[in-house]
Amino acid sequence: MDLSSDNHQNDNSKQTGGGAFMPKLIIILVLLAGAYYFGYQAGNKGFVFSPKEFKLVSQNDQPATVDYNLLWKAMDVVNQKYIDKPVDQQQVLYGAVAGAVASVGDPYTSFFPPKELQNFKTDLKGSFGGIGAEVGKKDGNIVIVAPLDDTPAKRAGLLAKDIIVAVDGQNTQGWSVEQAVSKIRGTKGTPVTLTIYREGKNKPFDVKIVRDDIKIKSVKWEYKETEVNGQKRDVAVITISRFGDDTNGLFNQAVNDVLKHDIVGIIVDLRNDPGGYLQTAVDVASAWVKSGELVVSEAKSDGTSEIFKASGNPRLAGLKTIVLVNGGSASAAEILAGALHDHNLAQLLGEKTFGKGSVQELVDLPGGSAVKVTVAKWITPGGKNLNKDGLDPDIEVKLTEEDITAGKDVQMESALTQFTK
Repeated sequence: MDLSSDNHQNDNSKQTGGGAFMPKLIIILVLLAGAYYFGYQAGNKGFVFSPKEFKLVSQNDQPATVDYNLLWKAMDVVNQKYIDKPVDQQQVLYGAVAGAVASVGDPYTSFFPPKELQNFKTDLKGSFGGIGAEVGKKDGNIVIVAPLDDTPAKRAGLLAKDIIVAVDGQNTQGWSVEQAVSKIRGTKGTPVTLTIYREGKNKPFDVKIVRDDIKIKSVKWEYKETEVNGQKRDVAVITISRFGDDTNGLFNQAVNDVLKHDIVGIIVDLRNDPGGYLQTAVDVASAWVKSGELVVSEAKSDGTSEIFKASGNPRLAGLKTIVLVNGGSASAAEILAGALHDHNLAQLLGEKTFGKGSVQELVDLPGGSAVKVTVAKWITPGGKNLNKDGLDPDIEVKLTEEDITAGKDVQMESALTQFTK
């Protein structure tokens, strides 16, 4: 999720039919909410309401008997005996639903109370308030997916895969991504202290960051000089920082400008790109992939799949292309990298990608809340499951913390040398 606004998470919410099991999930949540309501009313009257057992159906259509008496009995005890009354019943309800949704064990399936939902929906608009970093959850930890360029997070030295141990002294163990984002996000000019664990360091350390208003264009391009057969030639470098609302327009501008120049090839820089819209990734891939050919497929929970094909004119297909990736390249960035790689249109250079290859659907619920649920996983044209595993580079070049401190970009330097071969 983008700490600047919000989310990511990005992202990657997709409004679709949601698969066959989505109505079941909604029914479960409705039952849970209704059950809580009756339980609370009963608790206020001093007795425990005892509903009958509900028969729930799992995704595999295997019936499971669940007795919700435990929920209302627990809340009845709290309502009657908790010392600091009154208990905020709205927060209790949100907590109950959030816990139920989180119990599936998927870090990208989560419940949004109204305030968090509004923050989430502002993610990909290109203007944020916060520190300018995307966060996610991996191996049970809250981690930095990618610090965005020219933001407080980047200037403070945060790196992809940094684990956020604490926020302002509060341990993040057991937090959802949304909880972490709500704690880190804040008003411009206010500080937040992140306790970071970084691989290779002996112990966690604190990073104090002052929040700011952040406006980022998702695409920028420039030309870098390299030597080919003794002659100076230009290489176009197109950097995509996320796949948001402005990406298609800016990318088309970049392509138009690149095609006016005499270049020897293109570097697509997807490092620290946390992803964004699926369709935007497909549209960008269509600048290389032949119309009608597969860009990515979705393996859905009901056993079906949906395919996404390139469309339009692949204007960049004849140009040698190197794609820069690292541990902060995630989601839609992995879709683009995987498609170009599997169609033999580009080589991947850098480090293994993040491995966020799943599709979330956002389903609105009563009271301005919503649930975001994983409904599918992404598969590259060559059959690579992007979820968890990520993509391995064809040419591995690691960028060390010492390189970053010294201002050296050895990955970009290596990419430029590929055009001399």
